Amino acid sequence: MRAVVINEYGSKNVLVEQELPKPEIKANQVLVEVYATSINPIDWKLRAGYLKKMLDWTFPIILGWDVAGKIVEVGDEVKSFQVGDEVFARPDTTPKGTYAEFTTVDEELLAKKPSNLTFEEAASIPLAGLTAWQCLVDNTKVKQGDKVLIHAGAGGVGSLAIQMAKHLGAYVATTASGKNEAYVKSLGADVFINYRTQQFEEELSDYDVVIDTMGGDILNKSFKIIKPGGRLVSIAGQPDPELIEKHQITASSYWLTPSGKQLGEIGDLLEKGILKPQVGSVFGFSAEELQKAHELSETNHAKGKIVIKVK
Repeated sequence: MRAVVINEYGSKNVLVEQELPKPEIKANQVLVEVYATSINPIDWKLRAGYLKKMLDWTFPIILGWDVAGKIVEVGDEVKSFQVGDEVFARPDTTPKGTYAEFTTVDEELLAKKPSNLTFEEAASIPLAGLTAWQCLVDNTKVKQGDKVLIHAGAGGVGSLAIQMAKHLGAYVATTASGKNEAYVKSLGADVFINYRTQQFEEELSDYDVVIDTMGGDILNKSFKIIKPGGRLVSIAGQPDPELIEKHQITASSYWLTPSGKQLGEIGDLLEKGILKPQVGSVFGFSAEELQKAHELSETNHAKGKIVIKVK
């Protein structure tokens, strides 16, 4: 099969095309023919070598942890899926990712692709969608009437989180650049903060929840707007224990848990049109195209999700 791999850590130029054997499935897995995948910050962070201590893998490494495609082979223990099913998933974090024509997925991580979505739209959902859902529902337990700030509302996680928070009945503020004001409002944001011209910590107060996708200074300033007893979750940094103590809130960093069951629940919301996929750009399947996709993702200014059309 064709795959785009890295054989060393480095810039986008270490992404190269390579012929590799089709992966072999275990009894609890299916083999998915990849129709589309998408780009997430973990892809280029791993490529650049930032995660090599955490994920100590040998080369070649196939990046990519989102997939939409069709099942072409099923393991002996798989009960709920069959050959020909159209599926989407956030597969396990392994060195055999989804920048390839075929990938293996554990049955428990699979969900049926929503019938009203293209493969490209479906591939934009799993990692970002599960991250947003778990931050809002499992971690901060957002409920009707909560005031929620979602940073970087035009991005991959933010654009889904705004829609999910509104579905949960929250009042939503978000940060974005001026050119994305109409976009984030169309997703359901009640309050728009232009991060280039406004300081969110001076404009907002008394919030119940902050979803931080930026880390650093943004994460630290977020404590100022949360009421005592409020909740903060960051997918981009480690909250400062002294600030947690000072502001009397609950705060943690979070990394998603892949789950086919939850992805199926998100799939239902997509089927019903309650959630809409946010595909910002689509690239082809080649080393050169993936290099361009990584370059865009590394700007941290991509609108919606960056998708790779494989088939």
